[in-house]
Amino acid sequence: MRGYNELMIVSLLMEEDSYGYEISKRIREICSEKYVMKETTLYSAFTRLEKAGYIESYFGTETNGKKRTYYKITSAGQEFYREKCAEWQLVKEVVEKFVKE
Repeated sequence: MRGYNELMIVSLLMEEDSYGYEISKRIREICSEKYVMKETTLYSAFTRLEKAGYIESYFGTETNGKKRTYYKITSAGQEFYREKCAEWQLVKEVVEKFVKE
């Protein structure tokens, strides 16, 4: 899963802007708790994605006196998403040739 954490994040951001806890929760829900992204993994991915220009952060609503950091996808992030989806299709096709049922 390591190489595809960013794909999961940008996939969710393609739908709507969101914040860390909500993204983590959605990932758990979508995969029926089969994969739980650790908080450190999530925020490291946010940092990498933001440095690459794929997402941008901004302050949203205040909760318990602290402003919540939201993330939104950029046009470069949308292209990154399409590239990672194509890469995933290729990886899946190749690996399936080696997986015996």
